[in-house]
Amino acid sequence: MDQLLRYIAKIPGALMVVPLFFGAIINTLAPEVLEIGSFTTALFKDGTSVLIAIFFVSVGSQISFKTALPSVEKGIVLLLSKFGVAALVGVAVAFLTPDGTLWGLLPLAVIAAMSNSSGSLFVALTSQFGSKTDKGSISILSINDGPFLTMIALGAAGLADFPVQTLFAAIFPIILGFILGNSSSIARAFLAPGEKLIIPFVGFSIGAGIDFNELVRSGAIGVLLGLMTLVFSGTATITCVYLWHRIRRHPRESRNLVAGAAESAVAGNAIATPAAIAAIDPSLLGIQAEATAQIATAVVVTTFLTPFLVSFVASRQRKLGITPEAEDRLFEEATPDTSDNESESIEHTTRPTGQEVKQPEFTLDRE
Repeated sequence: MDQLLRYIAKIPGALMVVPLFFGAIINTLAPEVLEIGSFTTALFKDGTSVLIAIFFVSVGSQISFKTALPSVEKGIVLLLSKFGVAALVGVAVAFLTPDGTLWGLLPLAVIAAMSNSSGSLFVALTSQFGSKTDKGSISILSINDGPFLTMIALGAAGLADFPVQTLFAAIFPIILGFILGNSSSIARAFLAPGEKLIIPFVGFSIGAGIDFNELVRSGAIGVLLGLMTLVFSGTATITCVYLWHRIRRHPRESRNLVAGAAESAVAGNAIATPAAIAAIDPSLLGIQAEATAQIATAVVVTTFLTPFLVSFVASRQRKLGITPEAEDRLFEEATPDTSDNESESIEHTTRPTGQEVKQPEFTLDRE
């Protein structure tokens, strides 16, 4: 078993992808297996919301006050870039194609899929590959859950109220974890293992809600939507995170782009967006089912491809000397004003002399 697990660990994003894949296979071929009831169904089929809530508490506990502001900034950058490209592509399909669709791909499906990001997959991937600010940015990204941003992009914002209570309910677990982790080092240490421990269970539970038959139902159009989301959303979010690093003049080694790649997936709750939109605008009832099928397929496609994209980006930037750890140090440590002094300090602190080296006043404050 140990040898098998070592082999599986070589798969990009294995901690999330492998359990998710098995969950999807079981749900497609024998869904009744997950419906036997009691604790089995509660954990493997219906436990997604609870597991993610606990996961958010663990993640929030590891975010320090020093990284809270950068997390908010990064979250805003990701939110605006993902929504912007969704609106741009959706409007282009609606107005620049002969019949208002692209080979049958509906603007409603494009905007709903591209503007909704998979929060659970995002946090799972950033926990495995990203920095603390990556994980913390989910507090802002929760805004794009549901049909709210899709309504804005479709020109229906006046028909909807901003779901403040729903938004607060979605981010409260991470706020609670943030308070616990910053008020008690014991609580932070206790909750830390939850970040990775829960990932495979969340992955399987998400997979248990995926049906591979959706790929057949919407055909190549749904697959195209998934690929478009991966390419357009991924490119936009990665580029904007990079520009944020440049504008903020962060050192090169701290320009971590994992969060941008992790934001390239379609959220499972986007599947319900066409129904919510059609309930407000009955004129869209005729395309509701078709849009839903296209989005469902895009969810399946991006759920499996996004971890590979994140793994590639993480591996590529490490080869270039860019790491999430460097980004964490940037926001958590008292860095000096000049990079020369910082380099000198690091050199002194890591010199293998076997003796304690007296630090100058400008050296990094390491825990």
